[in-house]
Parts: sequence; structure tokens; C-alpha cells
Amino acid sequence: MKRPLAALLGILLVLSICVGCGPKGDISSGVAEQDFPVTVNEVTIQDEPKGVVVLSPNLAEVIMALGYEMQLCGKGAACTQEDLSVLPDMTLDDPQSILGVGADLVLTEDAPSEEQKKGLNDAGIDVVTIAPATSREDFTRLYREVGSCMMGGVKGYERGEKIAEGIFSTIDDISRQIPQTDTPVSVCYLYDVEGGVVTGDTLEGKLIECAGLINAASDGAGNHMDVETLLMVQPQYIFCPTGLKDTLAQTDQYKDLTAVQEGRVYEMDPSLMEWQGNGDISAVSFMAGTVYPSLAEGTTSLEPEGGESQTPTGGNSDMEVGDVTSDPEQPEGDSLKLGDEGDAVKNLQLRLAELGYLFVQPTGLYGEGTQQSIMDFQYVNNLRITGVADEETVNRLFAADAQPRPEGSLIYSADE
Repeated sequence: MKRPLAALLGILLVLSICVGCGPKGDISSGVAEQDFPVTVNEVTIQDEPKGVVVLSPNLAEVIMALGYEMQLCGKGAACTQEDLSVLPDMTLDDPQSILGVGADLVLTEDAPSEEQKKGLNDAGIDVVTIAPATSREDFTRLYREVGSCMMGGVKGYERGEKIAEGIFSTIDDISRQIPQTDTPVSVCYLYDVEGGVVTGDTLEGKLIECAGLINAASDGAGNHMDVETLLMVQPQYIFCPTGLKDTLAQTDQYKDLTAVQEGRVYEMDPSLMEWQGNGDISAVSFMAGTVYPSLAEGTTSLEPEGGESQTPTGGNSDMEVGDVTSDPEQPEGDSLKLGDEGDAVKNLQLRLAELGYLFVQPTGLYGEGTQQSIMDFQYVNNLRITGVADEETVNRLFAADAQPRPEGSLIYSADE
């Protein structure tokens, strides 16, 4: 009896060890017990990546929101962010090029073929497929997964959670300022003139709701709705990518939409409704500020705007103002804008970081990340939202009573 009992105890011991080890690095059910190894979407990453290649522009946007873009060694051709323009283009079909830039991890939205996966794995490269978010809760999942891949199942996971919650905390600040009205305003966001429209089963559909608006295409699915249905529901406002407005006015059936005929079509930077980064804040701000000009004027009018589009501005009048010191030197001279580079931009970035707005590395290049940070600062501090650091914005930024990012909404810390 002793030998069978000993054998049974041995088996149970082995099983307990295996069970104990299994979930330690798997984030599918929550934060891991250590940074590495970490398992994300059934792929186990043994050590912190030496370098990362990102093939999806959406995942690239998430990486920049996390402040991890310095780990990137390459990108997909579709990643058109200005801040990533210096990185070489990569594909799943060329493992040697990926190794050549010092990367051992690839992040993608499109699952690789078995042949591509084998080629990458044989070269010692991990490839993780991460799906875009479809809801607010799923937004946090997206950030946790990307963070865990890059910095581990504890540090990266918690960083991702913090950033995702911070972005939606800022969106909530905007939502709380939207005028209450008994007359809902219906809108839609059209991607094209072939039935492409933001539907209710997507994160972008939730952003429309966060802007205090009714999505006229909420009953559609998979970002598609026939124009015949849109003609029946007749959205009061239409948002669309830059360049589509004139096409709508010239396309059969779409030109019959009341919003098109009455000039209530407003173009947006398409990335705001395609990439799930800090641009989501701007998307909500733009849509809400366009329909409710009271957000820009600081009034409490309940009437939606019926005329030309206005650049949205606003701010939280109930926000606590902290005591902020100004160590970076205030830049002098002309406005700073996208594409500018130098010490003046670096000082601007350091001040933004000090106030909790900067979510990219302060490199001295005025890229899209800095532009978004300026827009966030302008929003909170009741300035016209342009993304340009003009004289008024710079003076306000370096003022002793400049309002920092609301508590709980920290996106980037200069100390990290």
C-alpha cells in the first residue's frame, strides 16, 4: 500500500505544481503574478522584448498612449503617425528584417498565416494578435494586453489599465458638461458612400453616445447600414472623414439626406474614429462641441447648433486647481505647431508632463502626441482647441494657476 500511496502523492504534487505555475503569467483572468513570462492571447513571451514591431496603426496609437513608443523598432506601412515616421516598414513575411532592426516581438491585429507564424517563431520572434476594442470595457482589455506584451503581466498590465481608465475619465468630464435636453439630437458618422457607417456594436458608436448624441445608425451591425435605412431615420447631423463632404452632396440617395441638403455635414480627421488612442477624447469633444456650441461659449443654452461648424472648446468649471510650479523655461516667439522641433518644443513638453498631460516621450519634436496633449490642456483650461501652442496657450500653460489634468486621468508621468 505504501508504494501506490507514495506514487499517488507524487502525481498529486506534480499536478499541484503545474496548476500553480499555469495561471501565474496568463492575463486572461486578471493581472499576472509576475511580469515575465507572460501569456497574452495564448502566446507566451518569456522575457521583456528587446524591441517591438507594430503592424497595426490602431495598436501603434495604443502604444503611444501608453508611453512605450521608444521600444518600437519598426512598423507596418499603414502606421502613418508622424511620431513613428522614422521607423522602417516591416511585414510578417520577412523575419530576417525584423531581427535586423533588433525586434523579437510583433504586434498585429490581423492574425498571421500558419506559414508566417512558423517563419517568425523559427527565427525566435513572438507574434501576438490583439483585436481592437468594441466597448468601453473592451477598451481596457485592449490596453491591458498591449501593456502586458511590452512591459509584463504586472507593470504593463496595470499601466494599460491606468491609461485606459484615464482616457475615459477625461471623456466622462466632457460628458458631464453636455447640456441636458428633452429633445435628443440624432447624428451618424459616415465612412464612405457605400454603406460604411459607425454602428452601435462598436466602440466608436459608444463615443457618439458619450458626446450626448443619439446614433442614428445604432441598429446597424459591423459598421454598415444601407442608405435607404438612413433616409428613413434622417440623422440631424452627419460627421465624416475629411474629403467626404463634397462626395456626399454629389452621390445619389446620400445627397437626399436632410443633413446634407441643409449643410449640417462636418468633416473630422479620420483617425479620430479609426484609432483607439487619445484621439477618442478629441472625437467626443469635436462632436459634442459642434452640436452644442454652448460648450464653446461657456453658456447653458440647450439649443443645438444649426449653422456652420465651430471648433469645440470647453473646460470643467468645478475642477480643483492645484499648486503647480513651473521649472521648464517658457518658450518665446511664434506659435509652436505640428512638425516644429527644438528646445522650445522640449520645454513645452516638459511643462505638459509636469501638469500630467504628456503621454509621449519629451523629445523636442512637436508630433501628433504633443498636439493631442496641447488639445487636452486647451480643453481643460477653457481655451480654443486647436492643437497649436499659440501665445495665449503658452502663457496659460506656464501660469502658476494652470489647471493640471484631473486626478485619475494621468496619461503620462515625466518621472516614469
